[in-house]
Amino acid sequence: MTAGPDAPAPAPELLWEDVAWLLDPSGGGTLPDVYIADTTAADWQAVLDLVVERGWSYEYSEGSSVLPLPGAAAVLSRPADAECPNLRVWPAAEVCAIFRFLADEQIDFDVSLWELQGQERLDVLCGFLTAIGRRLGKPVPLYFEGTTRAPFLGYEPDADRVRVLWTPPEG
Repeated sequence: MTAGPDAPAPAPELLWEDVAWLLDPSGGGTLPDVYIADTTAADWQAVLDLVVERGWSYEYSEGSSVLPLPGAAAVLSRPADAECPNLRVWPAAEVCAIFRFLADEQIDFDVSLWELQGQERLDVLCGFLTAIGRRLGKPVPLYFEGTTRAPFLGYEPDADRVRVLWTPPEG
């Protein structure tokens, strides 16, 4: 059974008022890092396929050259001294994720907190993380910029949703 046009929109995974403090760009780093561990070239290819299947806008580049999107195996087998390729993905016009092909065993990308302000854009982020996590069957954690100590937000496969993963220390 499908919902009709007058059906209520699904409830957001997270409410902006509950997580705005975590996504405040004035609180430090503005580009939280996403690290999906224990991946393979096949996982990278699954993400590339997802980008195309979803019809998300994207731009693949090596240095200053914009190129057609290659397969993951070709990107990950480039010479060690080659420039690191970037894949910019826009799951919505105002929200961009920048993937860097550093190694096959970890998928990493970042997003700009400046682009994630408000409920609508938070919903875009949650949908994006969920789509990737479901495709890979793996957690998709966000870390404060430049750290990998503890994620603050992320998709958890067991819960099949994006959740807050960090609480500030009491003190």
